Amino acid sequence: MRMPARSGKRPSAARAAPGRATTDPYARVTSQVVDSLTELLTQLLRFEGPADAIMSRHFKADRQLGSRDRSMVAEAAFDALRHLASLRWMMQTADPVRAPRLAALIVLARQYGVESIAPRALRGDERAIKGALETKLGHAPAAVQAEVPQWLLEKVVAQYADANELFAALAMPAPLDLRVNTLKADRAGVLTELCSATRLHAPLPARATPYSPDAIRLQEKPALTRWPLYQDGLIEVQDEGSQLIARLVAPKRGEMIVDFCAGAGGKTLALGALMRSTGRIYAFDIHARRLAGLGPRLSRSGLSNVHPAAIASENDLRVKRLSGKIDRVLVDAPCSGTGTLRRNPDLKWRFDESELERLNGVQLAVLAGAARMLKPGGRLVYSTCSVLEQENQGIIAQFLAAHPDFTVVEAAPILAAQDIIIDHAARFAPWFVMLPHLHASDGFFAAVLERRR
Repeated sequence: MRMPARSGKRPSAARAAPGRATTDPYARVTSQVVDSLTELLTQLLRFEGPADAIMSRHFKADRQLGSRDRSMVAEAAFDALRHLASLRWMMQTADPVRAPRLAALIVLARQYGVESIAPRALRGDERAIKGALETKLGHAPAAVQAEVPQWLLEKVVAQYADANELFAALAMPAPLDLRVNTLKADRAGVLTELCSATRLHAPLPARATPYSPDAIRLQEKPALTRWPLYQDGLIEVQDEGSQLIARLVAPKRGEMIVDFCAGAGGKTLALGALMRSTGRIYAFDIHARRLAGLGPRLSRSGLSNVHPAAIASENDLRVKRLSGKIDRVLVDAPCSGTGTLRRNPDLKWRFDESELERLNGVQLAVLAGAARMLKPGGRLVYSTCSVLEQENQGIIAQFLAAHPDFTVVEAAPILAAQDIIIDHAARFAPWFVMLPHLHASDGFFAAVLERRR
């Protein structure tokens, strides 16, 4: 999820300490910002759709806001979603849904200080705002302090000894990770370009990430789509953990590969680059609209070995025709997205246990359908962007019980053979696990399976 871009020439107002007046001259919170955020929170807190889509519609309709104010509203809205549990606790008898303007003022005051809000925008709410900011969270319930619903708290605490550190990391904003398209560029050259001033941007604090050989991390959220680097296909937006899942597939040149839940194709493009545009990659997905997003990216990438196709289900005729013919299959299964809460904080409030149970059935069915395509001796990688065992190890255990011709392959040696050493790999072996508090990436899980010959 990307927020509207800020101009690189303006300092970030969001760096001000919560509850304090900022010295940033651009951080003055106008009445227009308060009004816009109030309206946006009114829409977002209904949880009737993805936050990024709701924000996009909101900003298209609100033409009066300048780019700086849009950025301020977007950052505040994401902050409200990330810290909605504590916001509710701070508001005490009020409720963000019923009092969206007060919620907006508290969020903005928490970010920039009450003194930064235009007096006429306050409308006499100073006492309520200051009271909220002075609320101590030390006595709040554990779920409030973790900024998650109770059901998610219980599952994560039962699974991770360092659950508090994980929750804290998931409540923070995420950086922007890029993947260098090695068909067209190398990481060193792209880093040099990003760190140099051009007519489109000021120098950016870009750096190589610690694990993926092709990844670059930016703390800023620039307007990438205007850059020649992006337009010419030299870079793509992709989290480092996602890039490493493609490395677990480890496709060889000339092989037949299936990306079974391709979506908009981020991992498909990474696989194609690893294959140097040889062989054949089938990019399957049941959502034709999502798959359509792969088209422009594919054109920019320079790849010629990718063949997208929308399918009806895991039992589609096109899937059955490939039975026993595929060298490697990636199943990037639909999941709760709990590993991406840094980018998609609304998910934790839109998702519940009943939806998790429904998804478990989908995950198992998709995995079983994809497995039929694999050759004896072939490799299957099952991945999610979830931190929950119920979607990860639990699904693999059920699949293996029903498919004795499959065995687990340890993930770490596959990456080590590519000179990629993941911290804490032994803790999670034989699985691949990335977590924001341990690896500064989104949360990912992957299991590598092999079909016995």
